[in-house]
Amino acid sequence: MVRAARALRAVPVPLALITMVALAGVVLGRVYAGPLLTRTVLGAAVGSVLVGVAARRLQSWLVAPLSLLALTGWTAWSLRVAAADADLPGGLGAVTADAARNGIPRLLTAMIPVEPTPDTVLVPLVAAWLAGLLGTEVALRSGRVLLGYLPPTLFYAGALYVVGPNADPAVWPTVAFAAVAALGLAVPSAAPAADPTDGLTPAVRAAVRARVAASATAGVAAVVALAALLGPALAARVDERPVDPRRYVEPPRVESLDENPLIRISGWALNPRQKLLDVRTDAGGSREDAGTRIRLAVLTDYDGVTWRVGATYRNAGRILPAGAAPTGPVETVRQEITVAGLTGRLLPAVATPREVTGARVAYDQATGTLIRPEGLTPGLRYTVTSARERLDGDLLATANVPAGDGVARMLRVADGVPEQLRRLADQLAADNAAPYARAAAIEEFLATHYRLVADAPSGHAYPNLGFFLFGPRNGGGQRGTSEQFAAAYAVLGRLTGLPTRVVVGFRTRGDGPVRAADAYAWPEVLFTGVGWVPFDPLPQPDDRPRPVEEDFRPKPETPPPSPSRAPTPVPSATPAASAVAEPPARTAGVSRVALVGGGAGGLLLLVGGVLLALVALRRSRSTARLRRGDPADRIAGAWREVTDALRLAGAPARGDLSASEVAARADRTLDEARAARPAQGTGPAPTVAELAGLLNQVAFAPGTATAEQAARAVGVAGGYVTALRAARPWWRRLLWSVHPGPLRWRG
Repeated sequence: MVRAARALRAVPVPLALITMVALAGVVLGRVYAGPLLTRTVLGAAVGSVLVGVAARRLQSWLVAPLSLLALTGWTAWSLRVAAADADLPGGLGAVTADAARNGIPRLLTAMIPVEPTPDTVLVPLVAAWLAGLLGTEVALRSGRVLLGYLPPTLFYAGALYVVGPNADPAVWPTVAFAAVAALGLAVPSAAPAADPTDGLTPAVRAAVRARVAASATAGVAAVVALAALLGPALAARVDERPVDPRRYVEPPRVESLDENPLIRISGWALNPRQKLLDVRTDAGGSREDAGTRIRLAVLTDYDGVTWRVGATYRNAGRILPAGAAPTGPVETVRQEITVAGLTGRLLPAVATPREVTGARVAYDQATGTLIRPEGLTPGLRYTVTSARERLDGDLLATANVPAGDGVARMLRVADGVPEQLRRLADQLAADNAAPYARAAAIEEFLATHYRLVADAPSGHAYPNLGFFLFGPRNGGGQRGTSEQFAAAYAVLGRLTGLPTRVVVGFRTRGDGPVRAADAYAWPEVLFTGVGWVPFDPLPQPDDRPRPVEEDFRPKPETPPPSPSRAPTPVPSATPAASAVAEPPARTAGVSRVALVGGGAGGLLLLVGGVLLALVALRRSRSTARLRRGDPADRIAGAWREVTDALRLAGAPARGDLSASEVAARADRTLDEARAARPAQGTGPAPTVAELAGLLNQVAFAPGTATAEQAARAVGVAGGYVTALRAARPWWRRLLWSVHPGPLRWRG
């Protein structure tokens, strides 16, 4: 009975140590995918504590070797399970060595949720084992239970730090940790010791007990004082966001060769037969893969000189996290790719990859691209399963483009844009108000006027694009590789307000080799509710480019008047009529006067009718904009009245400007017009900023505009247009109401 009682009293502390270490595994497992990490840490906690309990009566120097042997066995088994679950290539020795070298940096750069692979499991497993072993040795062998709690507590704190802000607060594990620690301290772990005051005189016994009580009181007072001092500071940090340790570790990066793969296209074009990849595609029976695009890199940053990848890659496992929910039907595409002559770290894959086997990868969730941190090697074979989305073309015609900080990176245009390039963008956007119409217009312009060649020099800085777009055809201009076509499209798109990026990849033609001739670049435009839409500005092989000068001419502000022409003589009905002698000069003079007078009167009637028709059409269009539709339509119509007025005043707003920037431009235009004609600048100057705010509300909060706001927008627009018209010269005021431009302008 005594032996059983002692055994029961020896259980609480080891059980508390196992639970505390296991709870640290629970906290850390919240950022892992699946329960493998939690189970691995639980096994390490049980194994380390049991080894310490079993070796309690052995010499202390024997405990470490025995525990190390047990740790080696448990680690080998756990890493084998993790490698098999992640389908990693290579033997156990190579996988373990790689995990030992790179465990900590990969753990701190792994994508959340972290897949339990050998390199992300090894460090928590070893830390859990050491915490259990040290805690058991100190608490049981030395009898210092509170000090023995220190290693599990440090491990628990480390788990909280590694998780950081990437999971919800660990409330119940922390409460359970504190409760288990308290129970372990409250339950005696050994037989009650004899009273140290036995055999002493009452006076000495009272003095000893008083000293013990004083020490206990001092200890409690110290704890209370410490809590009073540190409590407010700790409580103030409860709502603060934890520090993410990943900010201190640099994630995997691409090499300089891959930072801008766009410049590699010219080299590939000069060596078209070079074999880069071998591809075998399985699209679930689909026969539409003759032109499948394989992405290599997505370039979003442009500084006026070069496009760059600008991605943040995180170590990922076999299963990749899903991004935004698709807006259209999705089909599964499985590709088995074997690397041949392709170099660098960028890993080709069909968009958007969901699972990768056969290679360790790092993944950028924003662009859906992959890299292999170790670099590509000939013979590397991997399998990618992608979720390819089918775009709904019916949505594109009416789709808008997003704005704001989220896409500012894809709208940014570097300083130094050539004026010719900006004027070309303005011309392409002038008659295409809808975003998709602008995107299609840029695509058609490039495909119609320029030639695709393989020997064009590389380069996509502003001077290179200027020479490509406007250089003499007989001097090497107006010809380029897909590098210049894609880069020119992306810059023109951003100048017209379209969020764009450049993608470098390959076009496959079924199963088989992918050669350097299959490499090309294409632009993509982001549409709201649709996603990234690829465009192909490359000309057809048999198309003959039309000279740029035929279409790229500055459009006049007003249409030129038609030159008057002399009436065309009507041929006579019979040959005899031509032989009739001319009538006397008097008769001829009277006939000319009558003819000229009648023609002038008819011309005046015709011009007057045209002018009246233009005035009526203009008023009808303004009425439809300002008085019909819901409040959002009327606010948008009021905004179009203002932008039309800016065009009539000779200060059109560019398509890449935001509503606030257009409002500021409108205010400046009115101030300049009034300053030029002070006599016309009476009354307070209307401001368009309020109308711009209402337009942003309609764009970013649909359905919230009220009738009162619409009436206010109509009033602001009317006041501004009236004030701007009044500040123009008298002859421009006469032309203002009959100008045909607003009838054909769409933006």
